[in-house]
Amino acid sequence: MKRLGLLGGMSWESSAVYYRLINEAVRDRLGGLHSADLILRSIDFAEIEAMQREGEWRMAGERLAHEAGLLAGAGAELLVLCTNTLHKVIDTITSRVDIPLLHIADASGEAMDAAGLHTVGLLGSAYTMEHDFYTGRLRDRYGLTVLVPDHDDRRVVDDIIFQELCLGELREESREAYRRVVTALVQRGAEGVLLGCTEIGLLLGPGDADVPLFDTARLHAERAVELALQTPAGALQTPAGR
Repeated sequence: MKRLGLLGGMSWESSAVYYRLINEAVRDRLGGLHSADLILRSIDFAEIEAMQREGEWRMAGERLAHEAGLLAGAGAELLVLCTNTLHKVIDTITSRVDIPLLHIADASGEAMDAAGLHTVGLLGSAYTMEHDFYTGRLRDRYGLTVLVPDHDDRRVVDDIIFQELCLGELREESREAYRRVVTALVQRGAEGVLLGCTEIGLLLGPGDADVPLFDTARLHAERAVELALQTPAGALQTPAGR
């Protein structure tokens, strides 16, 4: 099992979900008392959020690259950045570490491809919905048409993330607001909807839409486990639970 390095805290609410999902996936695949071999570095999100808000992406990238280096130095073999938005600075991070990083958009794109989808809706932070680092990767690498909410609905989605979900607040009226935004995306042709902020899965689930909802935190976590457990060709495999 490769040692996973989780770069989290953005927010800690979803990083806790990553920890649970990864350990559940290892348990389900290996059985018995198996759990994940991982290191979690959880940083103060208030500092990073201020950099985002002020457009200091270079500074954010440098900070996260430093933290990624600490994970690599502690023995991590595969890096998992537990947030969608900060993948905007992924090139800065990967240029400073020698271990691979699993891009969250790749985990999502592979799932869309496996599901046979061509047009998907996207909910996320304003940065994720409006900047090209995420939608562009889905378009260019996986041939997906990505629909985002209109301006007013993007504000609603973003406000709920930062003012409620990142603080652990789950409100029924916000769930209804998200359902309305999802319905609007489906009416525009979305065959499925990506929950492109790692906190949104705390609020929305499969029963909240008439099309499949894809939780990027879950997709990312489960793909990380698949890679961590890959056995080199010719190597012996230990039966589950032993």
